[in-house]
Amino acid sequence: MFLSKEGLLNILDGNRRLTMRVLEAFPEEELFHYTPAEKLRPFAEMVKEIMNIETGYMRGIALSVWEFPNSFAALSTKEALISACEAVRQDTRKLWEEITEETLEAVEKDPFFGPSQSHFERLQYALENEIHHRGQGYIYLRTLGIEPPEFFVR
Repeated sequence: MFLSKEGLLNILDGNRRLTMRVLEAFPEEELFHYTPAEKLRPFAEMVKEIMNIETGYMRGIALSVWEFPNSFAALSTKEALISACEAVRQDTRKLWEEITEETLEAVEKDPFFGPSQSHFERLQYALENEIHHRGQGYIYLRTLGIEPPEFFVR
């Protein structure tokens, strides 16, 4: 494996720190209601999706419990969303101890999205999804006249 298990966790954590800084830059009202176009979702909804995917994949990979509940739908304040994000990442760090590099290389059909892939590829997808939505958050902030966090600070 080119990237170690701990190297992957460091990348995930660095990206999450940046996503959290984007979340924190939003005024509360805009976080839950603002979209620059009709068909787009508020950034809070994207963050909830990020957490649902992380929770579903981590429990599946570490515990073989493959569920994809919408656990965060009721969150309606910035404080609650930030707290939930921190709790999800704390759970990920605990579950990470149960995962081996061999586990990350294991290939299985994805119970949520279909194709067979390794658990590493699954986590790569989750990371790419987070990066994509964080990029949308940057655009939202700019359209609101808010300077987003520096990208290179993790």
